[in-house]
Amino acid sequence: MSSNADRLQLVREFIVQDFLFGRDNGFASSESMLDSGMIDSTGVLQLVAFLEQTFSIKVEDDELVPENLDSLDSIGRFLGSKLGAPAT
Repeated sequence: MSSNADRLQLVREFIVQDFLFGRDNGFASSESMLDSGMIDSTGVLQLVAFLEQTFSIKVEDDELVPENLDSLDSIGRFLGSKLGAPAT
């Protein structure tokens, strides 16, 4: 995966397919997926499994916080820190 934008596109596609039944409502990258009800606590675990498998990372228990996983923007920053790439 070459850029943060490419990574986030993969994450968006996963969220749309698995949580929005294939319908991308154009949610903003800054929108809280938990507050909006898009993803619940079980969904967070599915998202973590997807991130770990797709990007070959390990999400530690202390990293399972909304600051890392609540929006596409926060996921982008989190992935950037895990993969050693600057978030854009």
